[in-house]
Amino acid sequence: MQVMKWSVIALAVAAGSTQMAFASSQSESKGFIEDSSFNIFNRVLYMNRDFRNGGENGSHVTKPAGERNGYREETGLGIRLLYESGFTQGTVGVGVDAHSLSSIKIDSGDGRYGNGLFAQTDDGSGDDTQTEVGGAIKFRVSDTVLKYGNQFTSSPVFATDDSRILPEVATGTYLVSNEIEGLELSAGRFTGLSSQVQSARDDVGLTEANIVGASYSFTDNFSAAIHASDVEDHFTKKYVNLNYNLPLAEEQALNFDFNAYKTDDDGQKLSGDVNNKIWSLAAAYSLGAHTFTLAHQRSSGDTAYAYGIDGLGTVFLANSVQFSDFDRKDERSWQARYDLNMATYGIPGLSFMTRYITGDNIDTGAANEGKEHEFNFETKYVFQDGAAKDLSLRLRSAIWRANSVQNDEYGADNNDLRLIVEYPLSVL
Repeated sequence: MQVMKWSVIALAVAAGSTQMAFASSQSESKGFIEDSSFNIFNRVLYMNRDFRNGGENGSHVTKPAGERNGYREETGLGIRLLYESGFTQGTVGVGVDAHSLSSIKIDSGDGRYGNGLFAQTDDGSGDDTQTEVGGAIKFRVSDTVLKYGNQFTSSPVFATDDSRILPEVATGTYLVSNEIEGLELSAGRFTGLSSQVQSARDDVGLTEANIVGASYSFTDNFSAAIHASDVEDHFTKKYVNLNYNLPLAEEQALNFDFNAYKTDDDGQKLSGDVNNKIWSLAAAYSLGAHTFTLAHQRSSGDTAYAYGIDGLGTVFLANSVQFSDFDRKDERSWQARYDLNMATYGIPGLSFMTRYITGDNIDTGAANEGKEHEFNFETKYVFQDGAAKDLSLRLRSAIWRANSVQNDEYGADNNDLRLIVEYPLSVL
């Protein structure tokens, strides 16, 4: 771990001593106040998980098994205040970021709790309100930014999740450098991770996570990335990505996207035994308003893929979809997907997506292999103008089924329905 800590310092020193001939982001800074922004992001989320074939809500803690509801149903409002200052002028720019995250329970209760929208109270229902505030100080030299404090991350090996009312928040140091055109270098050390339903600096048990990464665009159509992480006493992780876009004709293109992880347990093995390799390859053909995608994903090793302590968004794989990630031990999965952008047909802002994923060959330790499949449908509309400009309405539906041995390991069959209303406001 010491090597990765020193790599952050080395990159910062190198960035500060490098003189670039071309204009940099810092040389064009207008100032701390002049480049600042203040945004309010509102999200209402209704979420229902209806368990099938006799499944029950395991989060219904006030009643014994067999008397619990067969569904979870909750609605909440999230309000985010996000302030980002500019950087002071000069060789080294200084700035701050600050946020306030608040959730308000609209509907939940004992028996229906458990979708990850709220913290749980002693009586088994969702907490009425939650507020979390945080901030970070940031420094910029040329085109290199070093940030320390509370922040949202999107590294393939450490990504905060934003799939519920509020996002996860990481605490640590993160450096991103874009000194060379097309090349991005990153390194970080994180010592806390706040879940989507808590306001503490760390409630998931993260001791320390060190990450490094590099991505490079060789051409406008071909890019590659490599990242690595060491999550103390949990696991080490390596990730690679290759993305190639092949233009075919006007409004036609073929895109290939390859992602792969290798994860191995570390130290005290607080995430249990981990030994996994997993990869996915997706091919997408776009024709005007239409996009057709086929994907294959394959897991191997002694265990399933492991993530979560490094952020619930740390699963950059083609078949990680609404409910399942299709990442079990030895699992093989295939996906067929169709997207439609209605702007081509005179309705800008309206889009549709549907996909089907099936997985088999899952090693559950039983005599029979585990199998699962999932169907997703999604429609979204974003208002284009008027008082409601940028207001979006989104409906997501998932139907997940598995055979009996896979149900025993991964949960009961269920239908997952979500209605999401989002309204971003730019104040400054």
